[in-house]
Amino acid sequence: MNRQKAILAALAALLVCSIIYSFMRMPKQERVDKLTFRPGMTVQPTRKGQAVSDEVRVRLDLLEKNPGTAPGGGRNIFQPLFESGSALKKVSIPLPPPPPPPEKKPPPPAPVQLPTAPAVVEQTPLQRDMATFTFLGFLKKDSRKTIFLSNGREIFLVKKGDKISGKYDVTLVTDEAITISSINDGGEIVIPLVENRPLAAPRK
Repeated sequence: MNRQKAILAALAALLVCSIIYSFMRMPKQERVDKLTFRPGMTVQPTRKGQAVSDEVRVRLDLLEKNPGTAPGGGRNIFQPLFESGSALKKVSIPLPPPPPPPEKKPPPPAPVQLPTAPAVVEQTPLQRDMATFTFLGFLKKDSRKTIFLSNGREIFLVKKGDKISGKYDVTLVTDEAITISSINDGGEIVIPLVENRPLAAPRK
């Protein structure tokens, strides 16, 4: 018990010391005998040349600096985007490129003309009848020439002035050709004489 009482007494003494220390450290309110500026008093403006205390001096030199530059050399974020009285800069907008020239299309190819088949010339009755005879050869005697013709069944001896089938006259016989004319229509053809070949020739 004596030990507990001793501890309590020590704590009480420590508490009293703390209270006394706190009271001594508490700031005291200062009092002024006379006010410099009393309520309702008119304050005279400071004249030029009058000394101004350092506490109320205004640093005008700081205001005269360029407001558009921050102390660190960067841009002042509080500066307005467009300064009053300054002309707006003209921004040149590039013109769009001209349209490309129209492509020149090559002219269409000319239509291909297909070769036309030659017209088939219809044979005349004289040509058809003479084509049924084959030239076998000739015999020449006393400047007269006799040719041998065959129709597959018979052999005919023909010379100048003879008639063939009663419809065609032999008007001329040479070493190279025979000339035959039609009694009905007057048509005439010259047939080359080729041995063992049919008598075929165009009409004159």
